[in-house]
Amino acid sequence: MKRKLIAAIGVAAMAASVAACGTGDDGGSSNGGGGGSDDAITVWLMTGSAPDAWLDELNAAFEEEHGVEVNVEIQEWNGIQERVTTALSEDGTVDVLELGNTQTPAFAATTGLADLTDLKGDLGYDDWFQGPIATAELDGQLYAAPWYTANRAVIYDKDVWEEAGAEVPTTREEFVEALQLIEDNTDAEPIYLPGQSYYVLGGFLWDEGGDFAVEDGDGWVGGLNTPEGEAAMAYYQELQSFSDSPTDNDEASPQQATEVIPQGEVATWIGLPWEADGAIDALTEAGRDANLGYFPIPGKTADAPGSVFLGGSNLAVAERGGNKDMGVEWLKMATSAEWMTKFAEATPMLPNQEAALPEAEEGSFVEVMGQAADYGNFPPLVTGWANVEVLPNPIKEMMTAVLNGEDHADAAETADAEITDRINRD
Repeated sequence: MKRKLIAAIGVAAMAASVAACGTGDDGGSSNGGGGGSDDAITVWLMTGSAPDAWLDELNAAFEEEHGVEVNVEIQEWNGIQERVTTALSEDGTVDVLELGNTQTPAFAATTGLADLTDLKGDLGYDDWFQGPIATAELDGQLYAAPWYTANRAVIYDKDVWEEAGAEVPTTREEFVEALQLIEDNTDAEPIYLPGQSYYVLGGFLWDEGGDFAVEDGDGWVGGLNTPEGEAAMAYYQELQSFSDSPTDNDEASPQQATEVIPQGEVATWIGLPWEADGAIDALTEAGRDANLGYFPIPGKTADAPGSVFLGGSNLAVAERGGNKDMGVEWLKMATSAEWMTKFAEATPMLPNQEAALPEAEEGSFVEVMGQAADYGNFPPLVTGWANVEVLPNPIKEMMTAVLNGEDHADAAETADAEITDRINRD
């Protein structure tokens, strides 16, 4: 299994242009600010990224070695770009921060991140998987260290699927047939699929040979008003027709794992590893069985699973941090083989290097995630992509419009115009 995970990250690394945000858009705001000093540093991490025990042990070891206190502030994904932009423009607000893959190039371009190029040897650059490195560099310079990657898989209730007589599918067509069996033979919602899960749509788009945007001369243009974009959205719409979800929400509003799944009988949904763990905890808390299974999002044929949005996060040091030197030391420790091994043992995410890879149990989310990561892909790795993801996200707006009955060409034309404008901004 370790070999499989190595291949997964390596092959995904080669895929087209690279960038992917870690989790979905959560609601909420940051905790208070606070800069570093000679005897303290401030670290911003995203909600759900670092296990508490791992973080506590890491910080204790860091404080013992350097005599510097670590103040961790947990941030929410929703609105994070605006908060980070502000923090990086100020002196001493934050020293180390977690950034989604899609966001890193844009922040590097602002000169708000410390240039780590001369520290490649100290950071273990040559030991990192090659794919995530592309998300941490800009114009040949290194501005972050890869931390973890993850991708989505199908999560299903084994008991409901057995009741329906449905089998794990290996193609898109079989997936639809299984959902139809569940609808016909059980009282469960066949699939919970929010109207705006654009990370899921991205996989279908890549399966069709399309992309969210394509190069056009010296710039980029939106790629949704295309035969590939229309086919991807048509399949998404077919799956979404089996869902009771509204058409104008995403996987984080409400939180599908902890707010939706425990409230009703949902046979199937698509999520990330920490969402699967969260759902198990929430179902158990509610006194319900959590007999969950996992399989890759099916592809167009049985020869390969579907493409997936290979998400993840990097760790960077703020150029204007109050204690940049100690920020670098914390980043070096957190992303080292020793601490990434402990991280991987405590989470279902894939670490930044081979030496830290865990052994995956058969049938586990990690095993399935590794199978799917062979087919991982990313939106364009350009500084302007972060502008596309700022709310209101034009891709999400298009999805809702089509699901509500608007002609795909009209909705996609509007989205493409906005994507083109945003992605070409400095």
